[in-house]
Amino acid sequence: MIGILLGLAPFIVFFMLTRFTTAAVSLWAAAGASAVLIVRERFRGRSIKILEAGTFVLFALLGLYSWLTRASWDIPIVRTVVDSGLLLIMMTSLVVRRPFTLQYAREEVSASIRQSPTFVRTNHVISAAWAMAIVDLADLGMHFLPALPTRLELAAIVIALGGALWFTKWYPQQIKSHRSLSAEKGLS
Repeated sequence: MIGILLGLAPFIVFFMLTRFTTAAVSLWAAAGASAVLIVRERFRGRSIKILEAGTFVLFALLGLYSWLTRASWDIPIVRTVVDSGLLLIMMTSLVVRRPFTLQYAREEVSASIRQSPTFVRTNHVISAAWAMAIVDLADLGMHFLPALPTRLELAAIVIALGGALWFTKWYPQQIKSHRSLSAEKGLS
């Protein structure tokens, strides 16, 4: 679970910086944070994660676009574009049947569990839950209803991410519990 949060760190960097600086600077800083995560994984001898690679490409391309076009995006719109990019990364990982959470989860379990169909299915569900936690609607609301307090947007983000974290921990326990009950019934 810590790995997923680290994978999302560039988005946190981006979100925090948009409060103090331009969208372009925030995009480049997030791309830099993504690059640091990728280098960190390589130094540790781990594979580059789908989320981290996709995040780097997303922020670098948006930063490049912003620099080349000198686009002056308002913050809610650039956040919506970034959130949509994150959603695209997550959904693509599901479509290609390599849920982004699977790479993180495999680092925390034994080799015998890593290839289990139940383990893979569980990560499909968890990745889908994270995808649902993306809060594009909060960013769009801030754009079209600027009178809404910023606290409301922040609360929506914290609630969505907190819910995804909780689900990431809760759901595998439910699967284990269900499998244990099924095994007990089979033995009776």
